[in-house]
Amino acid sequence: MTRRPLRPVIVEAVETLRRAGVHSPAVDAEFLAAHVLGVERSRLALVPMVTPEQVAEYHGLIARRAERIPLHHLTGTAAMGDIDLLVGPGVFVPRPETELLFAWALAQLEAAGHDHPPIVVDLCTGTGALALAIAHARPDAKVHAVELDPAALGWAERNAAERARDGDTPITLHHGDVTDAAILSELNGRVDVLVSNPPYVPSDAVLEPEVADHDPHLALFAGKDGLDVIRPMIGTIARLLRSDGVAAVEHDDSNGSEAAALFRAHGGFTAVVEHPDLAGRPRFVAVRRTN
Repeated sequence: MTRRPLRPVIVEAVETLRRAGVHSPAVDAEFLAAHVLGVERSRLALVPMVTPEQVAEYHGLIARRAERIPLHHLTGTAAMGDIDLLVGPGVFVPRPETELLFAWALAQLEAAGHDHPPIVVDLCTGTGALALAIAHARPDAKVHAVELDPAALGWAERNAAERARDGDTPITLHHGDVTDAAILSELNGRVDVLVSNPPYVPSDAVLEPEVADHDPHLALFAGKDGLDVIRPMIGTIARLLRSDGVAAVEHDDSNGSEAAALFRAHGGFTAVVEHPDLAGRPRFVAVRRTN
């Protein structure tokens, strides 16, 4: 069995992905190599040689990535905080930008110093990413998550079962519409921290094939201005939050000011703050429920 040096195989793969128009060819080529070899990407240098079987598997994955199949559909997992989530066709793949929303939620829980088990809600949970990452980091929290799409809810249920088997505090999943005036009514006025990464893409946006062809459109698009879910969801947020409770909602980088204006116009919130992502683009708006 003739082994081959790994680095030239990766270099060839990078060029294949670059020609295919993949946005981050070097990063994706290395992630797929790490996936095939069963190591962390940072440890690829410790595997200088690969077998023909490994090369064949790798070439197959690179060919599919060149067809613009999402990277995480090929690896089967995506990360949020300190956990990995199962992902695939039928559910929105969590993005790195949402880590900022997760970090914000943990900071709010830490700063509040609750004298009771904090109640956390994740609206439009998708894979369950935010809800499960928060439950992992804060086992004292009672976390509820809502999802409308049955296919996405199935992924959330699988992820929730995986995390519970690993010892995390179980979350409570709800199948429902976050704009429904009765959703989670048993939590009215009791929620300490609420997060949401809802559909927010304007309907005329031009998206990369990985997104347009593989992420569920129900999880992406929200009307002409991208606010058709956020706009009615504000009433749900106001109803659920306790006095002085906090919420943060991710939005498109084209509609951040408009999202913040909707919260200000409601009149039930103070400290409406717009948060940028690491590239300086508008990413989420955070609010506090008035006393």
